[in-house]
Amino acid sequence: MATPLSSISSISFLFYALIVLVCPCCSLQKSLHTHNFKLTSLLASNVCNRSSKVHKQGSSLEIVHKDGPCNEKMKDDFKTEISASHYQEMLLQDQLRVDTIHARFTRRNNSGPFDEMQAKLPLQSGVAIGTGNYFVTVSLGTPQKDLSLIFDTGSDITWTQCEPCVVSCYQQGQPIFEPRKSSSYANVSCSSSYCNLITESGGKKGCSSSTCLYKVVYGDGTYSVGFFATEKLTVTKSDTFNKYVFGCGQSNAGRLGRAAGLLGLGRSQLSFAFQTAKKYKKLFSYCIPPTSSSTGHLSFGGNIGKTVKFTPMSPDFQSTPYYGIDITGISVGGDKLAVSASVYQTAGAIIDSGTVITRLPPTVYSALSSKFQEMMTEYPMTDGFSILDTCYDFSDFDTVTVPKISVFFKGGVEVDIYVTGILIVVDGIEKVCLAFAPNQKDSEFAIFGNTQQQTYEVLHDLAKERVGFAPAACS
Repeated sequence: MATPLSSISSISFLFYALIVLVCPCCSLQKSLHTHNFKLTSLLASNVCNRSSKVHKQGSSLEIVHKDGPCNEKMKDDFKTEISASHYQEMLLQDQLRVDTIHARFTRRNNSGPFDEMQAKLPLQSGVAIGTGNYFVTVSLGTPQKDLSLIFDTGSDITWTQCEPCVVSCYQQGQPIFEPRKSSSYANVSCSSSYCNLITESGGKKGCSSSTCLYKVVYGDGTYSVGFFATEKLTVTKSDTFNKYVFGCGQSNAGRLGRAAGLLGLGRSQLSFAFQTAKKYKKLFSYCIPPTSSSTGHLSFGGNIGKTVKFTPMSPDFQSTPYYGIDITGISVGGDKLAVSASVYQTAGAIIDSGTVITRLPPTVYSALSSKFQEMMTEYPMTDGFSILDTCYDFSDFDTVTVPKISVFFKGGVEVDIYVTGILIVVDGIEKVCLAFAPNQKDSEFAIFGNTQQQTYEVLHDLAKERVGFAPAACS
């Protein structure tokens, strides 16, 4: 018996209604938990794209990638196409930094011989210093001289190279600071309390007659040795600090992308945050740009925005220069990883501006990688690259859809990782890798690196012992 026309119409209408009403919901649900983007958006340009989002609170400096076209001090160093060997070197230096951070924490907790662990690192590797990729420009001296310094939340001591470079200086992009030409320069005496703080900040101290000497060594063998001194530091036209304590390096080795030295933003009394506490109230924030061809900002003091969500600093790292935080979970494509909370709690975590790739306990990383691969089956995988083992060949694609990754911190804070913090291009679009890596063992603390912090305002409030996140602060 034939089906009545009216019934066919009703069935067709119902089927059509289901398509229109149900499938868009499914599609919407999927879009909420994925990033769909053009592959070209992952690539840096050879043209500087300065952020249109200017930080209006407090005093602010522009953040520039040391290898990008916005680096006007060293434009000759920029290459439009960065080779795979460059990334190989960058990832090697990143691992050296991580090894040093873990070893340094072990020493502070008296649970292992730091010197023995440090000796196992390939100190003469020839790679760049493991202190991050971003710098800001401040001024030192009277009259003032501009200096581009890498900023680092994992270090306390600020230092720059100084003439006459009695032993050696590496090549930097600006004239080396000459203390004899500054009327505000003065050496620190060995009896000064500042001299005694050097060892608490991870350095070594010495004396030459009555003058305090310092030495700081980093994981790749880069070092600075010289006089501990005070000088006038100018952050902005209106913000100057007399008698700022810093290292005036007479023997220096390493490569910092031709930056003049380092600005220490750690947690000891010698750090920038403590030395400027009267003005900035131990409050600073930064926004790391999504590519090396864009800019961000490093800001001090000011009011806290309403969109900032805070997580408390972990007390486990209170006696170190590192900012401890507690990771409570990670989601991929909207699904929380099936990892016991004890794995996160046992290891602990820090947030670090100088570590490039986020490091996770192996148990967490394995679950993350597996879930990511499960949701990326339509794309061909390829060989791993250095510390990165989950890599894809996107050469046949113009547009890619990847699952969103979110990291959750104590206090209910969720950081939705920007797409350039999920994937990193290491050898053209033929090799694009998941931008996370495992530690050697679950007992090593996680490190939330700068690639995953991109585009967020990351606020460090030392006075209230908390770290805050606000989305879309630079682009």
